[in-house]
Amino acid sequence: MAQVDPAGRSGAEEVERAEPAEEAEAAEGTGAANASGEPSAAPGDTPRRRRTRTRRVLLGALVLLLTGILAIAGTGWWAVEHYTGKVDRIPNAFPTNVPVSEQPKAGKGGETFLLVGVDARSDLPTTGKNAKAPEWKRGAQRSDTMMLVHLPADHKQAYVISLPRDSWVPIPGNGKAKLNAAFSWGGPPLLIDTVQRLTDVKVDHLAVIDWSGFRTLTDAVGGVDLGGKHMDGAQALSYVRERYSLPRGDLDRTHRQQAFLRAVLAKTLTAGSFSNPLKAKKLLDNVTSTVSVDDRLSDGDLRDLMWSVKGVRTGDMVFMNAPVAGFDMIKGQSVVLLDPNGTSQLWEAIRNDTMADYVATHSRDRLS
Repeated sequence: MAQVDPAGRSGAEEVERAEPAEEAEAAEGTGAANASGEPSAAPGDTPRRRRTRTRRVLLGALVLLLTGILAIAGTGWWAVEHYTGKVDRIPNAFPTNVPVSEQPKAGKGGETFLLVGVDARSDLPTTGKNAKAPEWKRGAQRSDTMMLVHLPADHKQAYVISLPRDSWVPIPGNGKAKLNAAFSWGGPPLLIDTVQRLTDVKVDHLAVIDWSGFRTLTDAVGGVDLGGKHMDGAQALSYVRERYSLPRGDLDRTHRQQAFLRAVLAKTLTAGSFSNPLKAKKLLDNVTSTVSVDDRLSDGDLRDLMWSVKGVRTGDMVFMNAPVAGFDMIKGQSVVLLDPNGTSQLWEAIRNDTMADYVATHSRDRLS
């Protein structure tokens, strides 16, 4: 959900500025502070293409947010029908022609979502029903936030696992590179294919949001409290994008992103937020107008899912980073090395729908 400028800049003001392709190219191979792991913007790139990727920040949040809002506001079945029908769909989001040997194993329960926050160089919205720019164009966007959200079969909890954007992983057809390059090179299908081959976990659905949507949602709930400070949309955006001043870089930044997601949910999943029907309607309008989901998630599926998780609150959510073995410099880029043993146990727990047991028996990099 956070965007980082390829030149290592942070701050909400950078979101609004389109970068020259030459600057993005120069960023590759410049070391820990500047490496983006992404190709430069392709010739013919348009503002619409770029901003779309930025909007992909809050995936599972859409389901949990809408569920809590509708349940608390008591808006009834008409509202559910109305608002789920307004959610924008992403066509052809899933990979095709993947060899059977590379397809993920069938899970034993629950559902897993991929939440993506994209860095798009566009001043126009790229996700949601108000999108004015295309979803994806090769080299024009980077997925700077990637979270797997697992909802167990009983739908009583939610487990959010952040995948560091700089993770050095195999990308189908492209050799090894940073994980966020998958989205830049091949859009949602290549990113989903990469994540599924990496984890052997089936991605059931995808949700995305860009920076314009990020600010809109934050301001719609009256701002959030992060790092001991109350922040509006622009301030919160700057907060979750920062990483170079943080002791653990990307790993601390993913926790900031998780803290933001939790703060937004905590702010909205309260009766006080919806005592005013007009305020509730405005928030619902903002949510449904800024988030996009894959076209396999039908209105009926979304409604069923919303009702099944209506009792989930932030206290029932566990946030963690995927296990990391360390850091390295590869091809002039600062990269994150995932822990093969640690991640294999985590992915197995997701597949077997035993995340509660995993959390109880493993001490991992969790959000406090």
